[in-house]
Parts: sequence; structure tokens; C-alpha cells
Amino acid sequence: MHTVTAKTTRLLELLGHEEGPFGVCYSDIKPEGGFGPKPGEIFSRERETAGQIDWGKAFSNFSCLMGNLWLARKKRTAAWISHEECGCMGGGFYSGLYSPYLEMNVFYVSTGVPGTPMEGEHYLPTPESMHAFMQDTAPPAAPGKYCVIKPLEQFAPSESPLVVTFFARPEVLNGLHSLACFAAGSHLAVVSPFSAACGSIVAWPLVYQQRGEERAVLGGFDLSARKFLKPDEMIFSAPLPLYNKMLAAMDNSALTRHTWEGVRKKVHRSRRVWGEALNEGETPG
Repeated sequence: MHTVTAKTTRLLELLGHEEGPFGVCYSDIKPEGGFGPKPGEIFSRERETAGQIDWGKAFSNFSCLMGNLWLARKKRTAAWISHEECGCMGGGFYSGLYSPYLEMNVFYVSTGVPGTPMEGEHYLPTPESMHAFMQDTAPPAAPGKYCVIKPLEQFAPSESPLVVTFFARPEVLNGLHSLACFAAGSHLAVVSPFSAACGSIVAWPLVYQQRGEERAVLGGFDLSARKFLKPDEMIFSAPLPLYNKMLAAMDNSALTRHTWEGVRKKVHRSRRVWGEALNEGETPG
């Protein structure tokens, strides 16, 4: 068993959380049996500038990385994206599969595309503010053809995730937030920047790590991706070095103290409210 996976079992027990985390990695081999887009438009600034992207085709064949990850979570399998099988101009960019970002994304996420009826999502107030965001969140270049997000237990002993991601409701997030700050020895160990949901899983954790900043990222605030998350559920992603620190620190952290036991009872109550059965041997709160 992968060392990180074995220790994660202990962390899940402390948290009272049932769903195991996913890991982000890159590969030149397409995952078998996973969920990803079909071949379609290839996004690049060069093709955009030359007017070679068929936007009608691109939007009609839209395939969200978070939507595929939602399906992957149900089956405990992989979700993936590549440059040739992308499905989403944002997902491809935030996964490091191409750069620079597309101008279409700038206008689509802000005030709309000039000269078209596309009104835009109005997530940021101006194209200028969107430009600043895209430049700030540009991830490292993908080291493989496929960006793969798969259950942590499916990592072979010879491979490691770059980022570890949990899907959880507030009480479990309390535990992860507390543990990250304890492990890093910093009150700034968890941040929540504006982002697409996939950006909070892939781009931002790797961007902070590239800058030498030890940060876990709280995500799931993307309005467009809420349909691919459970009610009240958010996303917690930590780059592997920080996650390893969390695993090393967990038995000395607040998660083994009396105060957390009170919160952990609320974790169990929340699972009962949402109809999520407790595992055999767990003590209901």
C-alpha cells in the first residue's frame, strides 16, 4: 500500500470522514475506464488569434472537468483532461495544458464578448480584473499529456500525487483547516482565492508551491460548478509536501484532543442528516 494512502486512512478516522481524497497527477497514458472529454476543439492563443477556433462547436461540446470528476467520485475512478481532449478552455488552462490563456475566457467570465449576445458570467467586474486573475493563477506547464485526478488509493507505490484533494462539509473542513495550520506552523496556511473549481484543485495549489508559499486552498465557490458538488460541500486541496506534513502532525494536533471530539460528533450528525450511513464500528454522535 502506498505510504500516503495508509496514513490517510488514519486521518479519515480522526476526521470521521468517509470519502477518501483524490490526487492530482500527470501521465502520458490515458486512464482506462475514467471520465473525460471527447476529442474536440484544441484551445491555444495562436488558434484563437488566427480565428481557427469554432466557438459554436466548442460550447456545444463543452465538458467540465468538475462534471467528469463528479462522475469519477461516484465510481471511485479517474477524471482526466488533455489538450486534444479538453472540453473546456478554462479547465485546459488551469490544468497547465496550454498557455497563455484565451481572450475569450477573459470576456466570458467577466462582462461578455463584445459584438455578440453573450452577456458573460459577471464573476469579475471587468476584463482587466479577469486579465489580472488569469496572469496570477497561471499554473506550471503540464509535465504529461493528461492531467489526471484519481482516488488516492489508486496511486501505485512508484507514483505520487502533486496535490491531494478532499470533498467535505464544514465540520470536516474545520479539522483539515486546523491541521494544515498546525502542520505548517502558520495562520496563513489555508487560503481561498477566487477561482474556477478546477483551478482550486490544480492551478492554485501548484502556483503557491511554485512561489515557495506553503498553502492549502479552500475552493468550491465557483457558481458554475456548484451543481457538481453535494449540498454544503466544499473542496480542500493541499500540495503533497504540505499534505505529508499534515499526516506527520495529525496525532499531535487538535484532532486527537477533547475539543475536536465535540466537533467530530457534528460530523456524524451531518452524515446522518444527509443520509450517509456510518461505517461499521463508528460511534454515532
